[in-house]
Amino acid sequence: MSPRARVVDPGRLARWCMEHLGSPLADELFRSGHLSAVIGLRLADDREVVVKVRPYSPRMAACVEVQRRMFQAGFPCPEPLTGAAPFGGDVGDDVATAEAYIPDGALLPSVDHAASAFAEAFARLIRLAPRPAEVSTLDPAPSWAAWNHAGDGLWPCPEDGVDLGEVAGADWIDDAGRRARDRLRAGHGHGGSEAVIGHCDWLAGNLRWSGDELLVVHDWDSMTADSEAVLVGFAAALYSTVNADELASVEDTERFLDAYCHARGRQFSTDELQRSWAAGVWTRAYDAKYQHTVGQPITALSEHEAHERLGRTGSGSHMP
Repeated sequence: MSPRARVVDPGRLARWCMEHLGSPLADELFRSGHLSAVIGLRLADDREVVVKVRPYSPRMAACVEVQRRMFQAGFPCPEPLTGAAPFGGDVGDDVATAEAYIPDGALLPSVDHAASAFAEAFARLIRLAPRPAEVSTLDPAPSWAAWNHAGDGLWPCPEDGVDLGEVAGADWIDDAGRRARDRLRAGHGHGGSEAVIGHCDWLAGNLRWSGDELLVVHDWDSMTADSEAVLVGFAAALYSTVNADELASVEDTERFLDAYCHARGRQFSTDELQRSWAAGVWTRAYDAKYQHTVGQPITALSEHEAHERLGRTGSGSHMP
């Protein structure tokens, strides 16, 4: 989200690879990322790897462990090659991880099967993921998934430290986020909402396909623990069907939710379904608020779509 690219010292990167991967660098394949630096490398022993450097957080160890277990279970994800190892010289500095590089693949499955393909892949991930008690903490959740954050105010603080309250408005975004949060809190702790682990950034850009077959899921920093209904709601609102730059429409979200329940073999209760819709409103409203605050065009959610989605949460769709 932030335009400030993370700078990684080449000498430190070379030393880290030698220490943790046992091979000198041969070539850099690509470099991307903002808050995190994502660097594709070819090592002198011909392995191709991706090294990710980001600020230290206690949740990183659990994210790597979940990824490792998913790889061992046969889920299509890059093999972790290291744990979360210090990258700087002091405790609390940046940490880095390395994983196998998996290139290629299409951003989207076929248009006719996009909802079912994304939903079935997500159902498989939820089914194979370890239980929250089996790994160390995944807290705090990434900000776009932190509807129940402990801070003051409606919105959590993004990872780049931007204050989402520093720019007034837009009122309809704040209202949508508040209504979604209140609906989620109203159902929090009810029966059937036991926490599971899932991916909270199920964007097309984080998955690659061969036809309708899932090749790989990336961005395992986005693992979090929440109720199944909430995690599915995030995914159903964030995936794409026609263009990777266009998030799911209301109809796309409906198709995803139907396909997910079919894949898991059980329909959601009315309360679970409403909480899924509320979670989708929350994460899309959070992104819209961020876009508004930093002066970007608001593309994550429209006022009309917020009305439509809120109407499916069971809390009413009236907005100022």
